[in-house]
Amino acid sequence: MSATAGGGSTQTGAAGAPDRLGFKAGMVIQELGWDDDTDDALRVAIEDAIDGDMVDGDYGNVVDAVVLWWRDDDGDLADALVASKTDLVGGGPIWLLPPKVGRPGAVDPSDIAEAGPIAALSQAPTAPVSKDRAAA
Repeated sequence: MSATAGGGSTQTGAAGAPDRLGFKAGMVIQELGWDDDTDDALRVAIEDAIDGDMVDGDYGNVVDAVVLWWRDDDGDLADALVASKTDLVGGGPIWLLPPKVGRPGAVDPSDIAEAGPIAALSQAPTAPVSKDRAAA
């Protein structure tokens, strides 16, 4: 989900994902929903692109974007999206990173489409970001 659309790179895989998501050096990216199943290559690519570490939910300051790792059994997606906006600067994107359809923990696309408007977010086009994850 995104308050704005992401960038448009032609690179593929985790290495090109930060470009497609609009991440640049110096940005502060908040990471929520981290667990053992997150994509480490994607995390490293994001941190390389921003030239720093992502911050967690206890950061307590404004962030430029949010990366929300989400699985089907994580709870209410709309509530999580609303909570993700807490530290987000106005107009910044929230990139939802569920497992791709057919993989364990995949989120039904209709659930994503329904949760966005409830959280006052518009859905950006899906961006492939790794072998097992797509960003919405």
